[in-house]
Amino acid sequence: MPHADGDSLTVLVIDDEPQIRRLVRNALGAEPLPLDTERDGAAPASAVRVLEAETGQAGIDLAAAEAPALVILDLGLPDMEGLEVCREIRSWSSAPIIVLSARHSDTVKAALLDAGADDYLTKPFSTVEFMARVRAQLRRARRAGSGGTSAVVAFGDLVVDQQRRRVERSGEPIHLTPTEWGLLRALVTHPRQTLTHQQLFKTVWGNVSGDAQQYLRVYVGHLRRKIEHDPVRPRFIQTEPGVGYRFEPDGGAA
Repeated sequence: MPHADGDSLTVLVIDDEPQIRRLVRNALGAEPLPLDTERDGAAPASAVRVLEAETGQAGIDLAAAEAPALVILDLGLPDMEGLEVCREIRSWSSAPIIVLSARHSDTVKAALLDAGADDYLTKPFSTVEFMARVRAQLRRARRAGSGGTSAVVAFGDLVVDQQRRRVERSGEPIHLTPTEWGLLRALVTHPRQTLTHQQLFKTVWGNVSGDAQQYLRVYVGHLRRKIEHDPVRPRFIQTEPGVGYRFEPDGGAA
């Protein structure tokens, strides 16, 4: 289980650059982070306990020993690839992993998300955006730890009832095909998390062959025309170019 001791929350930073570790440490220490985000007005953590590792192996060892609530992982480490570190930690930990990297490749981003990373920030990044991503991942982890996403999800004027397989806008039903329903359900059960083309394709279509990106482009277009007020400028189903899609229940990017 992620480590939250008393009024502190443990975050592990794995990065070989001292200046980046200092930037992240200062950002995490500048404002309290929520220990319990299940209800509005929940008391925030009064402190963040930051652990630091300069190598991938040291980071893996610390993650295993300390069970942090969140891992900040650099992609370029001196002893091993960040992708390998991500896979290793994800094989036994459910803590959110946010990757920091100077690499801009969509292929690299998709590979990291497929390996179990939860979010990705390209260097240089603003501390404001970084902290917004941290809060979003901690909220998502807290919801998952308390039993997952609610069976009924409301956003904008839409309501998705997962048990009844029903979508309504202002009380009026919206007809979805089985494939459109499967795609919408995959997205709404992972709010604010980018799902890669391969992750979505496998979830919705199973182990079949085909062009995942092309299939998804078509069906996301169908779905947007049914649930978005303006499918050309969608609020809820956001595109991560070259990587996949993300559901934003608040109607905009985090």
